[in-house]
Amino acid sequence: MRLEIQEYDKNRHRLKLLIIGRGVVLAFFLAGAVFTDVFEPSYFISRDIFQILYVVIGLIYILSAFYAYLLKKDKYFLLNIYLQLAVDIILITFVVYLTGSIGSNYSLLYTLVIIFSVIFLGRSGGLIVASVASIAYGVLLDLEYYRIIPTIFSAGRDYSVNSADVFVRIVVHIISFYVIALLASLVVEQEKKTRSLLEEKESAFNQLDLLFRSIIESVDTGILTVNLQGRIKTFNRAAEDITGLQRKAVENRRIDEIFPAFSPFIMQKRADFSRTRAETRIQGRKDEEIFVGCSVSPLKDRHGRQIGYILIFQDLTEIKIMEERLEKSRRLALIGEMAAGLAHEMRNPLASITGSIQLLAHSGHADETEKRLMQIILRGKDQLDHFVQDFLLLARPVPQGREVVDVNAVAHETLDSLSIAPDWKQDISIHRHFGPENKIAASVEPVRQIIRNLVLNGAQSIDGDGNLSISIQTLTQNSRHSFLEIKVTDTGCGIEQKDLEKIFEPFFTNKEGGTGLGLAIVSRIVDGYGGKIEVESLINQGTSICVRLPVSQT
Repeated sequence: MRLEIQEYDKNRHRLKLLIIGRGVVLAFFLAGAVFTDVFEPSYFISRDIFQILYVVIGLIYILSAFYAYLLKKDKYFLLNIYLQLAVDIILITFVVYLTGSIGSNYSLLYTLVIIFSVIFLGRSGGLIVASVASIAYGVLLDLEYYRIIPTIFSAGRDYSVNSADVFVRIVVHIISFYVIALLASLVVEQEKKTRSLLEEKESAFNQLDLLFRSIIESVDTGILTVNLQGRIKTFNRAAEDITGLQRKAVENRRIDEIFPAFSPFIMQKRADFSRTRAETRIQGRKDEEIFVGCSVSPLKDRHGRQIGYILIFQDLTEIKIMEERLEKSRRLALIGEMAAGLAHEMRNPLASITGSIQLLAHSGHADETEKRLMQIILRGKDQLDHFVQDFLLLARPVPQGREVVDVNAVAHETLDSLSIAPDWKQDISIHRHFGPENKIAASVEPVRQIIRNLVLNGAQSIDGDGNLSISIQTLTQNSRHSFLEIKVTDTGCGIEQKDLEKIFEPFFTNKEGGTGLGLAIVSRIVDGYGGKIEVESLINQGTSICVRLPVSQT
C-alpha cells in the first residue's frame, strides 16, 4: 500500500513536470514563430499559417491551465493523463499537417508522447499510444496524398511523390513508434524494478537501523561515539539519564568541552587499545559528581578503516556508595567486637571504683579535700561510662522492632532534658518548629539518639551565646513516598569543607574533650532506617544538618 502511494505521488509529480515542460517548449516555439514572422518573413509561408499557429499555441496554454486544475482532483488523475496524451497526438498531427506532412520533421514529437505514455501507463499504454500515433500519421498522409484535404505548406518542394514513398514513410514511422514504445517500456520496467529493489533495500536498512537504535536506546549503559576530530556524533537515552544532558546539547560538540574527564581516555586509545576499562568522575546534573566506569573502542566502517571511537560508560555512584557502606559496616563490626570486650573489661573495674568511692564517701572520716577528689573520680567514671555506652550504641545494630513513634513528643522530651542538664549552655536559645502529626514507624530510643546528638553537636559548636533551631516536618515525594525531616541549624563556628566528609566517621572530632561518636551514631541509625543525611556549613556562620527518614519502614 505504501509503495502504491509513493508510485502515485511520483506519477503526479511527473505529470506536473509534463505540463510545465510543455509550456516551456511552447514558449520556445512561440518565440521562434514571432521572430520569423516579424524579422524574417518568408514568401513561402503565409501569415494565415502564423495566425493559425498562434491560435494553436494559445489553445495549448489554455489546455495546460485546465490540466493543472484537473491535477488537483485525485479522482480525475487517469482522465487527465488520457486527455493530455490524446490532445497532444491531435495537436502534433495538426502541426505536422501545417509544416508539410510527409516532409515535416515535427513527426518526431510523436516519440515524446509515446515515451510519456509508457512512463504513466506502462508497456500496454505505450503500445496503444504508438498505435494511435501511427494511425493519425498514416491517415494524415493518406488524406493529403489522395487530395481529400488540401495541402497547406507545399511551396519549395516537389509534391509529386508516388504511393510507394508515402507507404515507406508511414511504415518507417509505425515501426519506429513501436520500437520506441518497446524500448521505453524496457527502460521504464527496469527502472521500476531497480527502484523497487532499492526501496526493499532501503526498507531493510531502515528496519536494521531501527533495530540498532532500539537496542542502543534500550540498554541502561551510556553510549556515545566521537569522530576522529573528537566531536560527539551519537548520544543515547541512557547517556542522557546518567549525565543529565540532552542529545541536542552535546551533538557535534567537542568531547573535551562537554566531558573533559573522558578526553584523556580517547587520547590514550589513539596509541593503545589494550586497556579495556577505567574509572573516573564526571560532572552530572546540578553540578554533582558522578563516578563512572568507562571503556573506549575504535569505531570502524565496513572497509575496516577507523572513523572514530565508541565510549561506553556506566554510573557507578550507587555501587561506590554501597562499597563505602560495606566498608563502613565492616569497620563498625570490628568496632562492635572491640566494644563488647572493652565494655566487659571496663565496667567491672568502674563498678569497683564506684563502690569503693561511695563507701569512702559515706564513712564519715573524709575531709573536704578528699570529698572533692572523690567527686572528680566519680565524674571521670561517669565520662568513661558514657563513652562505653556510646561505643556500644555505635556498634549495636538498629533495632528491628517497629512501633509508631510520635517524633514531636520525643523531641520535646529530649530538648527539655538537655536544657536542664548541668553542662548545658544557658546562653543558647532553642527555637522549635514542629509540624503537626510527625509520626514514624521506628523505635523510640534511636529517634531520641538522633535528636539528642544533633542538638548536642550544634550546641557544642556555639561559643558564647547563639541560636539553635530544630524543625520537624513530614514531606511527601512523588505523591507516593513520605519521609520525616529533622533539621537542626546552629549559629556556631561551622565546619571546614575538607572535614565535611569525615564528620560521620567514628572518633573524628575537632572539639576539645569530644569523642567523635555523636554524629557517627546518628549516621549509623539513619543508614539502618534507609534514610539520608545532608550537611550545609559555612565557617563562622553556622551549620545545618538535615536527616530524612522514611515514614513507613519495610
